[in-house]
Amino acid sequence: MIPLALLLSALLSGAAGLSHVPAQSTAVRTLTIAAASDLQAALPEVIKGFERQARARVTVSFGSSGTFFAQIQNGAPYDVYLSADIDYPRQLVASGHANGSSLYQYATGRIVLWTRKQSGIDVTTGLKGLTDSRVKRIAIANPKFAPYGRAAEAALRHDMVYDAVRSKLVLGDNISQTAQLVDSGNADVGIIAHSLALGPGLRANGTYAEIPATAHPPIDQAAVIVTASTHMELAREFLAYLTRRDVVEHLQQFGFTLPQRAAR
Repeated sequence: MIPLALLLSALLSGAAGLSHVPAQSTAVRTLTIAAASDLQAALPEVIKGFERQARARVTVSFGSSGTFFAQIQNGAPYDVYLSADIDYPRQLVASGHANGSSLYQYATGRIVLWTRKQSGIDVTTGLKGLTDSRVKRIAIANPKFAPYGRAAEAALRHDMVYDAVRSKLVLGDNISQTAQLVDSGNADVGIIAHSLALGPGLRANGTYAEIPATAHPPIDQAAVIVTASTHMELAREFLAYLTRRDVVEHLQQFGFTLPQRAAR
């Protein structure tokens, strides 16, 4: 029989030895993305697929590309920036706030005229139909901050109706808020992203007509990795994921077209 004192000593020695075994890390890799609000309907499915593949967790903030641009310049803790205007990422690269080798043009956006089904307004008449007296308020994104707002203003000028409808314009902080203005009835018609019009909510509630791409400068959209990112490897994995054929086809289903020119 083993003496009790000897048994206790062996157990205590074993416990002490176990205390030196390093605990296995259970930390989940995380990525923080600042994304243009025109991606609000299309991006969630992409994120889910990436999280499964990379075994990571992704946090996305949707908003105005111009607002995110200013935030990143001031040190906002984003890893990846998905802009609706390629010029913003290029400026961040030039100022050292973004990694130039990561710059990738992932899509070109389109704009449409959208209205609620019960509005009685025929958007198929195009932008000239906005001069109709029944159209009291027209929602567009703020051109100062949102690329889709600049495209909307350019299209209105192209069709020579801007001066006639200028007093009817109501501005959203970003293209998602612009769509909400029309969907809620606070505007009669909106010039919004094609991608949002194809989202489940707006697709069920309204009708839209495409605005020719020749009516405004191209809405070239680009992704870039923020220089201050502390998850550089995961950020590069995400940008590589965006180039997959199934991801590109998914974006096309939401009205995005393939880039007209390379970002690099």
